[in-house]
Amino acid sequence: MATTEKASPRDRLLDATARLAYRDGVSVGIEALCRAAGVSKRSMYQLFDGKDAMLAASLERSIPWYEAQLAHPHPETATPRERILHVFERLARASLDADYHGCPYLAVLVELKDPEHPASAVARGVKERLAAHFRADAEQGGARDPELLARQLLLVFDGASARAGAGVERLDDGLATAMVTTLLDAAGMR
Repeated sequence: MATTEKASPRDRLLDATARLAYRDGVSVGIEALCRAAGVSKRSMYQLFDGKDAMLAASLERSIPWYEAQLAHPHPETATPRERILHVFERLARASLDADYHGCPYLAVLVELKDPEHPASAVARGVKERLAAHFRADAEQGGARDPELLARQLLLVFDGASARAGAGVERLDDGLATAMVTTLLDAAGMR
């Protein structure tokens, strides 16, 4: 019978932080995080300088998964327009999950309000990379003003994810994708 290794205390803390901070907000207490991870506070402080560092590390660790969720499955053959629309189609599908609470990186930026917080820096970096992807696709697709279009797309993405995460808007009706299509057309995107 094969035995499976138990996740390390560090990984359990990062998993619990990701799960509870997303569900309950970044104000979740250290005791709750340690309890959910099955790790003592003493061990937590041996692994991290504090909750702020643990939250930043948790967000950092989730970046590859998050970005993979938004990436087109065939980026080399998809058009820039298709790659952009795919991001919003994925957002619409994700928003249907009962546990969807919006973009975790936007939530951190909104909740913390401190641009110097280590988790804010991670979240801001993720948003800047998403804008850069939008800008690169806009340039490749021939948009008249790729920078403006990237900003508009990020605004729609964040607004749609926040409203869906708050449960005040459904994204399965194609509203966000229709808005993005209008923006792409107005920008002259191919």
